[in-house]
Amino acid sequence: MDFWTVTLMLLFIMDPVGNIPMFHHILDHIEPKHRWRIILRELLFAYLILSAFLWGGQHILSFLGLKQASLSITGGIILFVIALDLVFPRKKGKGDDLDNEDPFIVPLAMPMLAGPSAMATLILVATKDPANIWHWHLALTTACTITGVILVSSNLILKFLGKRGIRALKKLIGMLLIMIAVQMFLDGVKEYLGL
Repeated sequence: MDFWTVTLMLLFIMDPVGNIPMFHHILDHIEPKHRWRIILRELLFAYLILSAFLWGGQHILSFLGLKQASLSITGGIILFVIALDLVFPRKKGKGDDLDNEDPFIVPLAMPMLAGPSAMATLILVATKDPANIWHWHLALTTACTITGVILVSSNLILKFLGKRGIRALKKLIGMLLIMIAVQMFLDGVKEYLGL
């Protein structure tokens, strides 16, 4: 693998364009002028988490007594719950005050950007070619920078789509995320069972 292959792979896994509706759904109650700060903060958290997994992923997992399959299963469950809310939005009641809080790390930074697939990819490239770990770190930095640019400028994309387009895109992305979540969960179970 080379620098651009890893960069593109990480970019496709982080999926900034596909994450636009989800980010705006979660940040819907926050003023548009403050959203970009939260997006950049969550991107920074994702970058730090992924950097930690690039440099010491195997050690982190073994120290915690976790298998790579547990990353996939956990990510699948969290993603499934988030995706259900996109496909079947619930009406907010009096007890939903927590929904109006500023999301912190979960679910934007992790598992949406720094998900199990991105972590596993970084562990894999670092294990296969440890001599080029600085190339892989630069690839991660490049992928995160492109993701940040797309997510911060996402208001323009959303204005172009309009409210109906956004609603339709949310449901479509929700359905795709449910399928990805189920696949992620099944991959984790298969890996855990050694199938």
